[in-house]
Amino acid sequence: MDKRKVMVVDDQKASRHMFELYIASSEKYELAFSVASAAVADIYLLKNHVDLILMDILMNDGSNGLDAAEKIKKQYPGIKIIAVTSMPEYSWMKRARSIGVDSFWYKETDEQTILDVMDRTMNGEHVYPDSPPEVKLGLASSFEFTERELEVLRIITTGASNAMVADKLGISEHTVKTHVRNMLEKTGYGSRTELAIKARVIGLVISLENTD
Repeated sequence: MDKRKVMVVDDQKASRHMFELYIASSEKYELAFSVASAAVADIYLLKNHVDLILMDILMNDGSNGLDAAEKIKKQYPGIKIIAVTSMPEYSWMKRARSIGVDSFWYKETDEQTILDVMDRTMNGEHVYPDSPPEVKLGLASSFEFTERELEVLRIITTGASNAMVADKLGISEHTVKTHVRNMLEKTGYGSRTELAIKARVIGLVISLENTD
């Protein structure tokens, strides 16, 4: 049986090496390419056959794997894509599903190995976790926040004012202030700035809009 060709797209050298070792240990797969930027992933597909892509989401060069995956799925719908990340940002799974990403895998916390997910994905399954991994933000669990609170928090991490958040979400500035106050009470933090910085550091909310 011919081995399935796999492309690894990940800007972290340690992660790329880990995936390369998994692929090398398997009798079903072989490494086609290993690249450090999502921005160039589709270029490698112009003249080379790939069956499966392991696609990291957040890249240091400003590219992101979900944009790349969306572009690739439109051009090469037969290629399977597994989004991989260590960040607990909840909205990424939702977007991955909407653009046709086949499976989703958390690097440090998923109980399944990446080879298991690769096998199931190549067999036609869509393998997604039930939820992102739980993390602590101050005194609160990430599961304690509402979806709207996380939407507000994600925009705040970009440096936006309450008025800008309100305009973007189509809600009142008073409502934004209420959400911020509720999150400060849950976390025990003293300011919205501290709240935003801590949330961004742990990867609870990450805006990809400025990294395209």
